Amino acid sequence: MTISILGAGTWSTAIADLLAEKEDVLIYARDKRLADSINNDHINSKYFPENKLNENIKATSNLKKIFENKYIVNGIPTQQIRNVLNESKDYLKDDHVIINLSKGLELKSHKRISEIFKEFNENMSYVILSGPSHAEEVILKMPTTVVSASSDKKLAEEVQQIFGRDYFRVYSSTDVIGAELGGAIKNILAFGIGMATGLGYGDNAKAALITRGIHEMSKFAMAFGAEFKTINGLCGIGDLIVTATSEHSRNNRAGRLVGEGYTIDQVSEKINMVVEGIPTTKSVYELAKYKNIEIPITNEIYNVLFNNKDCSESVNDLMMRDIKSEF
Repeated sequence: MTISILGAGTWSTAIADLLAEKEDVLIYARDKRLADSINNDHINSKYFPENKLNENIKATSNLKKIFENKYIVNGIPTQQIRNVLNESKDYLKDDHVIINLSKGLELKSHKRISEIFKEFNENMSYVILSGPSHAEEVILKMPTTVVSASSDKKLAEEVQQIFGRDYFRVYSSTDVIGAELGGAIKNILAFGIGMATGLGYGDNAKAALITRGIHEMSKFAMAFGAEFKTINGLCGIGDLIVTATSEHSRNNRAGRLVGEGYTIDQVSEKINMVVEGIPTTKSVYELAKYKNIEIPITNEIYNVLFNNKDCSESVNDLMMRDIKSEF
């Protein structure tokens, strides 16, 4: 069979290379020059110029061709998904299986990615593949473990079989909400931990932010129906650890730059890739306010990003909150 992939970024490309070991892959690249680079040279010239890709990968700039296949892997960043689906809504079929790689919540609607897809076709099947997984390591076939989550247990297990490799271990789950919210919130916390690094704080501060951040993540996600064990697993704590500590993490790097004094516009220019934690901070802040959920770390990150609050002042306000029992 041929598996389609929406998007030709780092994670989409790494997954395409993995899938192409056993299947034919058709990857969507909006930029025709990038599609030509993949087709003619078997290289993603923009994101992995030094990595030769499997020759089973073909690229197209034609959205209609992508939706001719049953399995559609989504690697489009969260805030762009709706635009792409508006372009391709005439091609969506009831028997499509969406396998989502992206993380975050949509601005304004505050919807999870599964909810965005279901809005366009509620009959399509949906799976999220999430966990601690940097594309830069997967493309080098370094050991990685993720979760395939779907409300349909058999489908989660089917995707588990399609993606599983000796270097890419896939667990199955039926907790889509937990997998989606864990993957979204960890980007906010990784940004905050990067900010602490940029301010020059040490390991004590970072350990506190990670630990209290996990508490925040659990409280928020469970308020929307997530299972505690999911947040305590690969999609929550596991993903947070890798995103909060790795040199590959865009969210951590963005936070570090903000802590060093760069503006958001300067950060975006320097990283030149989507930093999903920034819009997700706004969505989670607004949802928590609506549901009256106390998430002090996220609140302070929101104030830094959207109210121009000084980073050091935010840390001081977190430290000077009313004293209380840990649990």
